[in-house]
Amino acid sequence: MGKRISSSTVSSQPAPDHIAQVQSTLLSWYEREQRDLPWRLTDDPYAILVSEVMLQQTQVDRVLPKYQQFLAAFPTLADLATASTADVIAVWVPLGYNRRAVSLQSIARQVLAEYDGRIPDTIDELLKLKGVGRYTAGAIACFAYHKQVATVDTNIRRVLHRAFLGLEHPDPKANDAQMLTLAEQVLPIGHAYNWNQALMDMGATICTSGNPLCGDCPLQQQCVAYTDMSQYSLFPSGTVLRQLRKVAEKKAGYQAKPFTSTNRYFRGRIVDLLRSTPARQRIPLATLGPQIKPEFCEQDHDWLKKIIDGLVKDGLLDANEDGVRLP
Repeated sequence: MGKRISSSTVSSQPAPDHIAQVQSTLLSWYEREQRDLPWRLTDDPYAILVSEVMLQQTQVDRVLPKYQQFLAAFPTLADLATASTADVIAVWVPLGYNRRAVSLQSIARQVLAEYDGRIPDTIDELLKLKGVGRYTAGAIACFAYHKQVATVDTNIRRVLHRAFLGLEHPDPKANDAQMLTLAEQVLPIGHAYNWNQALMDMGATICTSGNPLCGDCPLQQQCVAYTDMSQYSLFPSGTVLRQLRKVAEKKAGYQAKPFTSTNRYFRGRIVDLLRSTPARQRIPLATLGPQIKPEFCEQDHDWLKKIIDGLVKDGLLDANEDGVRLP
């Protein structure tokens, strides 16, 4: 077992033998068990950008059909950049978080205007694209251009934390910069592509958030979290990390607001309603309110205006004194 390092000392170097064991085991597992995903069959930066934006906050099984449909509608970056925003949103439905579609088109237009239509291949240049964060920049550099770079998303963070630091619950002390440092420290030379994909697959299929399948995990012998749980008998059944489940249930113990009463729900209703109206036609707010909320009253006007302002700011709506429409 490698040397244990605490969350507060992420910047310290994990034991080389521990790193080597985790690398070898995880890469071998990925070679056998990797998921068959269409964006792994291409190194087209545009297609990978589309997949990465779609996968933000959306599960793989929902993205799969929409990914193919979106690329069929907008096969090139130039096609996306020159399309109407209304058409882009229409193809994006029903993935949700429609601002991602607007952001994706904005990136395409920026690349067309500032990079001669070629998506940059370095982290520094990719980060200059509005809406591209460090994870997405790293994913494009690695998966499209095969650069030897580390990157950290939710799944990667969880697997690295558990394998090298221990349990990340209830509140991980390692911040994003520290986790990126750890990811860079344990990145296997010459295997960045498979390594990053393997970490994501492990986090998505076995090392899940609330109920990890530790009995099926190839990293049992190397995993600091698994060793800790074993020592303290936190999962006597051998199949479920009870402590993780308990923490997850505790975190979810608050009274969640029903989705149908959230602003996100009404944002979606507004966009869906405008998609069904004739092109360029505006709907006055006084008409829009009762159509999205049957009990709409005068006191709701400021609430609706705030939602409209947010949609306009995100590029999803065009509004003036006559009403709103899709851009």
